[in-house]
Amino acid sequence: MAESGEVVIVFDTTLRDGEQAARVNLNTGEKVQVARQLERLKVDVIEAGFPASSPGDFDAVRVVAAEVRSPVIAGLARTKERDIITAGEALRDAARARIHTFIATSPIHMEYKLKMTGSEVLKEVESAVRLARGITSDVEFSAEDASRSDINFLVDVFTLAIESGASTINIPDTVGYAMPLEFGEFCGTIINRVNKPGVVWSVHCHNDLGLGVANSLSAVRAGARQVECTINGLGERAGNASMEEIVMSLRTRTDHFGADTRIDTTKFYSTSKLVSNLTGVLVQPNKAVVGINAFAHEAGIHQHGMLCNRATYEIMTPESVGAPGTDLHLGKHSGRHAFNEKVENLGYNLTKEQSERAFEYFKVLCDKKKEVSDGDIEAFITDRVIDAIPEKNYELKDFAVTVASGGKPTASITLVHLGREITEASIGNGPVDAAYRAIRKILSFEPELLEFHIRATSELADAVGEAHVILRYKDVRAQGRGASTDIIEATIRAYVEAVNRLYHTAAAREVKI
Repeated sequence: MAESGEVVIVFDTTLRDGEQAARVNLNTGEKVQVARQLERLKVDVIEAGFPASSPGDFDAVRVVAAEVRSPVIAGLARTKERDIITAGEALRDAARARIHTFIATSPIHMEYKLKMTGSEVLKEVESAVRLARGITSDVEFSAEDASRSDINFLVDVFTLAIESGASTINIPDTVGYAMPLEFGEFCGTIINRVNKPGVVWSVHCHNDLGLGVANSLSAVRAGARQVECTINGLGERAGNASMEEIVMSLRTRTDHFGADTRIDTTKFYSTSKLVSNLTGVLVQPNKAVVGINAFAHEAGIHQHGMLCNRATYEIMTPESVGAPGTDLHLGKHSGRHAFNEKVENLGYNLTKEQSERAFEYFKVLCDKKKEVSDGDIEAFITDRVIDAIPEKNYELKDFAVTVASGGKPTASITLVHLGREITEASIGNGPVDAAYRAIRKILSFEPELLEFHIRATSELADAVGEAHVILRYKDVRAQGRGASTDIIEATIRAYVEAVNRLYHTAAAREVKI
């Protein structure tokens, strides 16, 4: 953090708003991995989830609150009594807990979604904040869709929330509607009119028009001292304001903002990769700060300038965000210390037991290929080590796939279910299709394949293949990952993992399979 200037609090909502993004579904073990890395990043507040939304979310918030001690752990709650009490229960073991309660305040939301009058919303705000304040001393209140709300009504709402016990007040641009200059003036006017010393003013900006970061920074200029954001800009629809972009803007231009954060920016690159790997949401190459092209220079003029002085075309260095510099190559002669250091640098925080299991897989992989890349390591850690499904209904025992010129591909799959081996075979349009048809014969239900993709973990010819699938059954979705030097095995593992997650998620939601 810069030595001079005011501190901006970083409120990360990757595990709540980020996880609400379409096709993203993290289990508790994966959320803990992300939370531990956010702690290493020195995030001030982690919004771990929405406890009342599902038993799975409640459990994730509870575990994160118990295991991650340095940041404030927040749980989201509507202004409903049940939501607030449930959030308090999930946060019971937190070293520092925050209940974040919200209600919509825009005319369109009040009329069509809430079906409430302004007076009714005010009563709800007062009762909710007072209830939350009785559970914890740290209460945040948000006015959903604030940027489309009447400013006079917002002043009344925020004044009442503060008088009822809220110490942080959030002004969200929920649908990404605001323009930067407009939003800065809007926030500044509210802060000045409410005029309550000691209150932390916050903003939560969505990116529907690509202005989430710009609006957040404009609000900081107007007096906001907390920004709500996500790693890689993950979030609903077009996403949230990107944490790495906000933080690096403040760090690079402290002369302009007069403010900075406590974030350890050297952990950005590894955190970005961790979130991308666990969510299955790829980072675009030209993504600011953490994209693989963020510090790449191809044009001759640019390269010449860089050779003369890096500052000609780099306003921040790769090292400042933890982007790759020197590379530590690992192989079969590498020991546990070097391996564990590599894993930590990649952003993973493993238990002693998980580290031992990861090292065993690493040694097996070293026997299969000469050079093990970072991507290979990340793939088998996410696939084999931090898979935290409490019970696996099905486990892959064996498989055989035959592909012959002029003939239909054939697959034979053996899964273990409740201690019993079940084998089925099928033909298909390709080896993967044949394998998936065989698996569906074993299952007691037929899930729908929504998404499938596979990628190599490096540019090497013997790279590990990493498969990612999304399945749906009824209204339950689940993702699965698989990694192997055998590309077919990777796709089969991904499908089986997704099936197990479907069972687990369906059970949590009381959906019968």
